[in-house]
Amino acid sequence: MKDLAGLAHLFVVSFLFHFASFMVIPAVTDVTMEAACPGRDECSVAIYLSGFQNAVTGMGALVVTPIVGNLSDRYGRKALMTLPVTVAIAPLFILACGRSEVYFYVYYVAKIIAGVFCEGTMHCLCLAYVADHVGPRRRAAAFGLLSGVSAAGFVSGTLTARFLPTASTFQVAAAVAVAAALYLRAFLPDAGGSVSCADEACDPLLQDSSCASSTSSSDEELSPRLPPHKRGLPSLSDMVALLTGSLALSGAATITFFYSLGEHGLQTALLYYLKAQFGYNKDEFANLLLIVGAAGMLSQLTVMPILAPILGEEMLLIVGLLGGCTHVFLYGIAWSYWVPYFAAAFVILSAFVHPSIRTNVSKNVGSNEQGIAQGCISGISSFASILGPLIFTPLTAWFLSETEPFNFKGFSILCAGFCTLIAFVISLRMPGARSSTCKKTAVQHEQA
Repeated sequence: MKDLAGLAHLFVVSFLFHFASFMVIPAVTDVTMEAACPGRDECSVAIYLSGFQNAVTGMGALVVTPIVGNLSDRYGRKALMTLPVTVAIAPLFILACGRSEVYFYVYYVAKIIAGVFCEGTMHCLCLAYVADHVGPRRRAAAFGLLSGVSAAGFVSGTLTARFLPTASTFQVAAAVAVAAALYLRAFLPDAGGSVSCADEACDPLLQDSSCASSTSSSDEELSPRLPPHKRGLPSLSDMVALLTGSLALSGAATITFFYSLGEHGLQTALLYYLKAQFGYNKDEFANLLLIVGAAGMLSQLTVMPILAPILGEEMLLIVGLLGGCTHVFLYGIAWSYWVPYFAAAFVILSAFVHPSIRTNVSKNVGSNEQGIAQGCISGISSFASILGPLIFTPLTAWFLSETEPFNFKGFSILCAGFCTLIAFVISLRMPGARSSTCKKTAVQHEQA
């Protein structure tokens, strides 16, 4: 029951954190446009500002996230989770005070700094916390539930922003972010990286004390592992060895890179593309994001927990990537203002992708490596977030300008779709690799 209470408190913290973070997204585009290019619907400066922010944030997160994940394996999840939850308050507080040009650029710098510590870090620590308390066979459903709670925060924050004026939006978001930090420190039980239940015999949703005795022996059979004598921070070669030590982990890392590259390409271009192509404003952005969030929440809270035990994470990954390809391509070829709303519904499938990848990774590392393994995957996603803006920002600005080579405003989004398509093709090899690995492990057990 104590573990159940810990997960419940984690879900509350995750909900509040994402509520505050996503609540401001519909308003930030208009604030950025007003600060950089007042009175205009097309602005290359605003696109480049957003792209530069994403690139610098991703570069910092690439370094910080694996380190924070590794530290959480040694010093506990709660202590390290306090960092991103607290740092996220500052940018929201700045725009809560004012949205003039000066306030915007102060926010811009603070957001970059905060993003280094929040981009990927919070999610990877939450995943590691869940892995500490949930058995391997039900971990895919548990990860999906965590993503569903995050999506619920996304939906609630976006819905709230839909009916609030811009000034109140940032004030409420800052207050909720403070509440998340206080709740974390007051109620979340701590958990290190050494309590995970790795033995499939201990498969209840929440581990019990009987699992602890079998964890050490089970972990020895998982591959790869960091050298046990290393007490300091892991080097880049250690992280590479961890991710390339098995087909499952190397495949998950490759899929994460290409899918995240497509995701970040879409995020870089989408809102500015919709504003230029169909004249979307804050309320229409909120409506679209509501559909995205509601579809993701429905998928991860209801559909994925039902399908995960039946299909397995490998098949869910393939289905999710196929839905993700359709989702992005429909945005790129949208011929009317309602098509993006229809495309957003495919998130009900693409929402399978990240929980499935994280489950695959979690099952292939030891209990004392959950933090660093999830941090490495988050770091790969962050690396894609560096390349995404560098590639898609100039491409988006070019095709939304008056000097475009041909009339196709969604061309950069279409290119992002091809990145997700590559991830889908790679995923088709994953079930066979997984099956052969499982068979090899079974044979080794029988011989032993």
